[in-house]
Amino acid sequence: MAGTKSLTATARESTGKGAARSMRRKGRIPGVIYGGGDAAAPISLDDRELNKLIYAGHFLTTIFELDVGGAKQRVIPRDYQLDPIKDRPLHLDFLRLKPGASLRVEVPVHFINQDICPGLKKGGSLNIVRHAIAMRVPADAIPEAVVADLASLQINDSVHIDAIPLPEGCKLTQRERDFTIATIAPPLVAAEEPAAAAPAAAAVPAAAPAPDAKGKAAEPPAAAPVAAPAKAPPKGKK
Repeated sequence: MAGTKSLTATARESTGKGAARSMRRKGRIPGVIYGGGDAAAPISLDDRELNKLIYAGHFLTTIFELDVGGAKQRVIPRDYQLDPIKDRPLHLDFLRLKPGASLRVEVPVHFINQDICPGLKKGGSLNIVRHAIAMRVPADAIPEAVVADLASLQINDSVHIDAIPLPEGCKLTQRERDFTIATIAPPLVAAEEPAAAAPAAAAVPAAAPAPDAKGKAAEPPAAAPVAAPAKAPPKGKK
């Protein structure tokens, strides 16, 4: 689990789309804190600082100690919106964390021992079915990842959830039992291109004439006579 990080926010009084656009022009990103039995609190955060945190990784599984006007509270990001063109944050939601609370998160799956996996050495490829696993975890012990070991997998073998040890206090949220995490797919074999077909005239021999009723070969039909060219009339006669 990553350590708790500090983050500073400012309470905002105005809400709505117009106020949010005005705030973004000033370099502030609107957000809200909700949950924990308290009323939702609108806030704003520094654009540059928030952008770095989002793209640093593990943002949605990191607990923050959020300072809003001197009042500190433990929160975790639950959702954020990005500009579809600029990929800059537009809005952010935080969930309050009370002592003893648990929450649902997507925990990434890390694969180890790929370099010694027999199936991969034989030309197979790793086909990842689930990149993350939905779990209910303690708010004070959010795992950074779960580990899938590929050391003994052959071609066509699979890794199932039962083979992955879960961190203490974590429970799966999927109802499906022993679902597949990844498989070792066999190598693809390229189909050989068929040889070019020979010309039909060269490949098919000329057919011999069929024999007649007496067993003699029938003679080929005679060619049609060619008409002689017409003579030109003598000069001076019509």
